[in-house]
Amino acid sequence: MVNPRFGVVLSARGGALARLLPVFRLGLGGSLGSGRQYMSWVDMDDLVQAVLFLLSREEFSGPVNVTSPNPVTNAEFTRTLARVLGRPALFRVPAFALQVLLGEMAREALLSGQRVLPARLQAAGFKFRYPELEASLRHALGR
Repeated sequence: MVNPRFGVVLSARGGALARLLPVFRLGLGGSLGSGRQYMSWVDMDDLVQAVLFLLSREEFSGPVNVTSPNPVTNAEFTRTLARVLGRPALFRVPAFALQVLLGEMAREALLSGQRVLPARLQAAGFKFRYPELEASLRHALGR
């Protein structure tokens, strides 16, 4: 049995990206905390193809990371999303403010990053269509 582990899925139709879009479109987007925490992400189309790839191969079992081979820091994600949208990203949300608003969830989900790589998926021959963040965001946003 395969246990796929997904990074942040990039889709304008839902999830984290959809929630960030209104803020960034207003020019109010910014890094969270230090911005140095890593963010492992995956394009929605790559996620679907990776799941189909895994289901078609019986040799897979256990955990398999379904993330882009190019994780980025929160600061890099912020700059790239702002560039794709043609908007500034001047603000930084201080860690303490996130912790006051969201408590432990802020530390676990937003301020402590994970740099996860899809080693098993790539070793099996899977090819990502959108391995780079800017290309993935442009695809997701139709730009």
